[in-house]
Amino acid sequence: MSDSNIISASLEDYLEAIYNNIELEDRVKAITLSKTLGVSRASVTEALKKLAQKNFINYDRYGEIELTPQGIEKAKIIVSKHNLLLRFFRDVLNLEYDEAKLNACKIEHIITENAYKQFINFMKNYKK
Repeated sequence: MSDSNIISASLEDYLEAIYNNIELEDRVKAITLSKTLGVSRASVTEALKKLAQKNFINYDRYGEIELTPQGIEKAKIIVSKHNLLLRFFRDVLNLEYDEAKLNACKIEHIITENAYKQFINFMKNYKK
């Protein structure tokens, strides 16, 4: 993965929120991200600038945010990690949803590729 694809956990959260909002509503604006993530509009603007510089999104200040093909690819990886980890914490460890979600959100950003592949293999073979 090139350095241009590496982003902070915070920016991954923005990308994930953009992707999820687009999946639900076909569109997303900065104000929606502010509410979804519980952050200031200024923080959203700053994050969107960084994501645009890395070619993950296209947006103008008051318009809708669009994911680029690169952004869609990166967001799908983040969402996939989140969903797999969430399923692991819920189905295997029997954690309540809120705790499972919290752990999935934290770990999705730091899990190594090898560990993630092992999680995939484990969950493919796991029978509840």
